[in-house]
Amino acid sequence: MDDLAAAMKRNIHLKKYVYKIKKEHGKSPDFRTTISRDLKEIMYPNIIYPVGDPLFVHIFGTPKIKRRYIVIEPSIETEEERRRYEEVQDRILELAPYHETPKTEEEFGKLIDRLMDEATEIAAAGAAGAAATRQKKKRFNLLQRKFPLKKEERDKFLYLIKRDIIGVGVLESLVKDPYIEDIHVIGPDNVSLIHKVFGTLRTNLSFGNDIYLMNYLKNMGERIGRPVSEGSPIVDGSLPDGSRINIIYSTDVSRKGSSFTIRKFSDTPLSIVQLVNWNTLSSEEAAYFWICLEYGMSVFVCGETASGKTTTLNGILPFIKPEAKIYTAEDTAEVLPPHEIWQQLITREKGPEEGRVTLFELLKAALRSRPNYIIVGEIRGAEGAIAFQAMQTGHPVISTFHASSVKKMIQRFTGSPINVPVTFIDNLNVVLIQQAVYRKGKFLRRVTSVEEIEGYFTEIGGVATRSVFEWDAVTDKHIFRGLNNSYILETKIAETAGFEDPREIYDEMALRARILEEMIANNIMGYRETTEIFKNYHKKGLKGLPFSI
Repeated sequence: MDDLAAAMKRNIHLKKYVYKIKKEHGKSPDFRTTISRDLKEIMYPNIIYPVGDPLFVHIFGTPKIKRRYIVIEPSIETEEERRRYEEVQDRILELAPYHETPKTEEEFGKLIDRLMDEATEIAAAGAAGAAATRQKKKRFNLLQRKFPLKKEERDKFLYLIKRDIIGVGVLESLVKDPYIEDIHVIGPDNVSLIHKVFGTLRTNLSFGNDIYLMNYLKNMGERIGRPVSEGSPIVDGSLPDGSRINIIYSTDVSRKGSSFTIRKFSDTPLSIVQLVNWNTLSSEEAAYFWICLEYGMSVFVCGETASGKTTTLNGILPFIKPEAKIYTAEDTAEVLPPHEIWQQLITREKGPEEGRVTLFELLKAALRSRPNYIIVGEIRGAEGAIAFQAMQTGHPVISTFHASSVKKMIQRFTGSPINVPVTFIDNLNVVLIQQAVYRKGKFLRRVTSVEEIEGYFTEIGGVATRSVFEWDAVTDKHIFRGLNNSYILETKIAETAGFEDPREIYDEMALRARILEEMIANNIMGYRETTEIFKNYHKKGLKGLPFSI
């Protein structure tokens, strides 16, 4: 296993940093190759972990120093070194037009390697080397040939050039860190983040000044195809890795300086088993949704901003039958169903009016394609009416929606601009409410309630709902209120599932809850391995499980 000494041997900048910390605080940092959630209990952490050479992160705090996220990376240390770096940059720019334009990020990286080889060479060591270096510099100035650099300096320059041209510059380490959820920048000197283990942290990163930050955002906007300007200061888009970025450009609009937020994206979602293990929801709740999605119920995951709606949505998607035809419609690609027949549709909001494609239009196109399930990343406006039309025509719809309760969800759907008739609301079957809660000094994400939609009744002048799960904040437990009282399980699913006595379906739900608990007991919590188990159970029942129940 890699350790701190080996990492310092490979990365001189890390070695210098560790020695500095040890000298100032009398103790070397604890080096971890991975970070576990139990570390969040450490009040004053002194932990370094790798993000990928040459990038490292130091989570550090003391009784006198507020806990911070410190990026350790190669940097320009002197004005003389900056001058050499700029000369190398200029030389590379001179050589670049003589090469074929790269088509991919990988080709771009290889091109920069070639240009660096053409522009520089490793300087010889010793007295003879110093004389050779002076001669090389003279030849460089006269004939524009190779620029002599020490190996350490050359590696540093190569990293910084790739970071700024191919990567995302100052934020490279934050984008690569798998433990970060969100990145927040408010003006040039306020860069903070939400860490999956250590919570909200201020970083040591800076953009220097407003002009540099504004130029950075201009370049970022061009790269993602959503240019920003004084005339168009607010932009939403996606980074190449799928992360969502929201830019507020210009000090006229953002008084503390241009700002932006990045919501990190993961190629592999969190599994429902991991969410159960964290008590975001219970094994019974997960088993309930396992049955609901397998039998074509429409489900909305509702909650406020940053409550974990999309994470839960992705977590429950493997419950859909493996052979189902899935259509997803989103503004930003975040939904990841693990199905072979998956059509992924993304809006196009920029460009000429006639070329724009809205979420409303994507949903209409999806309906014509007769999918088994339609998944909407987030319903915000008029497309909500199309979603209810889809449910009415027999297409299950799964989506997220901003609402803190079922009552508020119904109010928003029946009001402007969505305007769904209240009598149509019962086309939706189940509503999950999720919140970010503050409990005993900790921020947690919890499914606070699950409610079933029974229908619209003139006698009560509204929509009747039935609570099946409730979260008890005192005990941090999820209570199943729907035992022998679930409208969806007994009335909508049991007969289709082949149960002679509708209440036998609760035994199936209990069995699936036990399967989920057994997966936790066997430490089977990865998204792909858990998805494979759900597929095998669908095909073979208990015989498809890798353990006995």
